[in-house]
Amino acid sequence: MDNFTFCSPTRYVLGRGVEARTGELVREMGCRKVLVVYGGGSARRSGLLGRVEESLTAVGVEFVEMGGVQPNPTDPLVREGIEIVRREGVDGLLPVGGGSVIDTAKAIAAGALYDGDFWDFFCGKAVVGKALPIGVVLTIPAAGSEGSGNSVITRQSDLRKISIRTDFWLCPKFAVMNPELTFTLPAEQTAAGVADMMSHIMERYFSTTEGVETTDRVAEGVLLAIITEAPRVMAEPGNYDARANIMWAGTLAHNGVCGCGRREDWASHGLEHELSALYGVTHGAGLAVMFPAWMEYMAGKRPFKIAQYARRVFGVDIADDREAALEGVRRLRDFFRSLGLPVTIAELGIENPDIDTLVTRFHENKGIPAGAYYPLQPEDTRTIYTSVIK
Repeated sequence: MDNFTFCSPTRYVLGRGVEARTGELVREMGCRKVLVVYGGGSARRSGLLGRVEESLTAVGVEFVEMGGVQPNPTDPLVREGIEIVRREGVDGLLPVGGGSVIDTAKAIAAGALYDGDFWDFFCGKAVVGKALPIGVVLTIPAAGSEGSGNSVITRQSDLRKISIRTDFWLCPKFAVMNPELTFTLPAEQTAAGVADMMSHIMERYFSTTEGVETTDRVAEGVLLAIITEAPRVMAEPGNYDARANIMWAGTLAHNGVCGCGRREDWASHGLEHELSALYGVTHGAGLAVMFPAWMEYMAGKRPFKIAQYARRVFGVDIADDREAALEGVRRLRDFFRSLGLPVTIAELGIENPDIDTLVTRFHENKGIPAGAYYPLQPEDTRTIYTSVIK
């Protein structure tokens, strides 16, 4: 096991009706005026935004709004948010939504206190050393951004989709999590969220670091819970306990606990980021395509951990590592299919993907080689993309 520091400063408040506590949590965060960030009109139509803002008013916290965040969020709205924060004297961020909304708020929180272009953090020219505090009202369990210090933004001018990671500064101070708010999520959005959270665990699980049995077992346990609860959620969208378990699993998948003591990979996320940046696909759906493709390729290169995953998570009983790994990949794809997810690029609606551009951009953003479990050269990356065109 490698040395590690695990920091989870977020206060998680999960339960029925807990959005009513948002105002008191913001006040305890030390904020007097917050920027409420949200996506489309559903937050307002559902009444959630009204309830949240009533709770702010009740404790004397002022607020301004910024809506319009889209999936695969881009930099123009971040820049607009930074301007609002500075003009209005905002001292905190309150995203109400899912990962895209939260990631946008995080980028604003860092950029508002930085003299240069906030994109410097994403392209590696600067490191986040301070940020405005963030509180979250979560509506979509998927990205795990409510418990991480990460943010992913696409630069609109050249469609560069890049993530940043911080150990502390961009971790929300609190996350309000009411499973009831997820009852009406479309089935495809629920399924994509499941693929996203499973992928967050797997990026950490597939590691060459030895001696991490405890962390492995934590990861396997959360994966098994997701595999158990996801079909229940799909069959019974209003099942509170199933929704609560999926919501909590999404948080545990990405708050760092599943990666303690080991080197992580993240190549599969990079492979998907190029697809969603160029073609606008849903991130979780793209991961349902690219992660099994990466695993299948690894079965022929470094099968041991893929085989362990297959045996412990999907109950594969095959002695040979490579064959066990391949069977595990087949069962993972079957699970994704059972949720209605795509498993090929064609099923994402992309008929003629530009493989050359995908490979080039992946390595421009992730380097050569890319990934830690089995460092990818361009020829490896090309093979992985090509294997799931149809």
